[in-house]
Amino acid sequence: MKDKRSRKSFRIGRVRGDLRGKVWYLTYHENGTRHRPRAGSDKQTARQLAAQINSQLEVGVPAAMSFEPISIIELQQRWLGHHEQVLRSSVHTINRYRSATGHLHSFLRDSRLAQTTSNFRPHHAEQFVGYLRTMKVAPNGHPHTRKRPLLDKGIKFILQTCRSMFNYAIKHRHLSPYTENPFSALDLDRMPIENAKPIVIFTPTQEREFLTACDDWQFPLFLLLTLTGLRPGELTHLLLPDDLDLDAGWLYVRNKPRLGWQVKTRNERDIPLVPPLIEVLRVVIGSRASGPVFLRRRFSNGELPPLNGSSTVMLERELAIRASPLEIQEIDSLSRQARLQIAQTVWRDAGYIKTDRIRTEFMRLTRKIGLPEFTAPKLLRHLFATSMQDANIDPLIRCELMGHATQATRGSRHPLGMTATYTHSRPETKRRQLEAASMSGPAVAVAESWLKRSLHLRTHVPVGQ
Repeated sequence: MKDKRSRKSFRIGRVRGDLRGKVWYLTYHENGTRHRPRAGSDKQTARQLAAQINSQLEVGVPAAMSFEPISIIELQQRWLGHHEQVLRSSVHTINRYRSATGHLHSFLRDSRLAQTTSNFRPHHAEQFVGYLRTMKVAPNGHPHTRKRPLLDKGIKFILQTCRSMFNYAIKHRHLSPYTENPFSALDLDRMPIENAKPIVIFTPTQEREFLTACDDWQFPLFLLLTLTGLRPGELTHLLLPDDLDLDAGWLYVRNKPRLGWQVKTRNERDIPLVPPLIEVLRVVIGSRASGPVFLRRRFSNGELPPLNGSSTVMLERELAIRASPLEIQEIDSLSRQARLQIAQTVWRDAGYIKTDRIRTEFMRLTRKIGLPEFTAPKLLRHLFATSMQDANIDPLIRCELMGHATQATRGSRHPLGMTATYTHSRPETKRRQLEAASMSGPAVAVAESWLKRSLHLRTHVPVGQ
């Protein structure tokens, strides 16, 4: 009898093994909780795993097969908290992740499935894909926009975000150690993008028509985007004098965490300016020595913003003053989201242009020249990158001028690999290659024409005006 029992069970310290059918199961208690993981059909493998778990229990480290299943809602909160407190991802990025994973909660609620990490399986992830393809959303999240089905690119982003969240669950033992990430089984990297909006850029003729159609307030904005590849948010948050050195001919894209703004990739960069653009910026800035480089249209006619003439330090001090009363009322310090909202009021009173206004003005111009299908100022960033490609600019310089993340900064698949870590570009090389790409283009020709007209108007002002 004893030999028969020994063939169907064994014990190693605090772990007991039992044969059920043809499969061995291990039983042990950890922190008052009973665990019974499956160990497979081979007895020797089960004994080795039992010995490993027993040694871990003896020294007080988590056992190899122990895990803490939690609800997917709690997983989302912990994962977003990890991005907030540990990774310090931007507020906008965290909001995008919250929105993406929120679709998973809606699916689980509507499908009445178990909402715990341990019960979510690959076939549930496949059902979630079908659920996403039946959804209709408002583009850009605007409540008054007509809803449309999710595009493939949006679906892929949601699934990739959920996959990252479940990777976090695996690392923090919220899934069984031998359970695969349910979203990894979808093979997302091979998912085709069939209905994406085509990326189109201006032809040289269209570029000339677009810049010629600009009024005197619009022209410097879109000329700078065309000749530097800045993101609209980077343009609107440029401050004098720190971000612009016209005498040396450089523009500096810098994070401003004390004013609630940071570059999308956190990568600061220096961009050389071609001579015609320098002269246009001199006209725009005039005698101003501080504040945003570009002011709202209403302030181009002599009206001054409430915080006119404030330096960067003064703006930071103003933000601290506005945040202080609220922080006194709260038990804890203000969240980054709350501080961001207060920072927006400081930027507003300094006279900066909202990023959405850049898009509105861009669409107004493209309709004016008969190109209503061009709706995103990001097109000018594509145009800048394409002009550098056409001019055969060094790939590393191209990456630095665009401000893209490299392998060294984000762990991404940078085309230069580790070479990017050891390769450095001299400032004069950047300037020479950027000028080679820009000086012969239509934007520079239109800029020179605009400067001549502006100079003529300034030197022929009638007496008494």
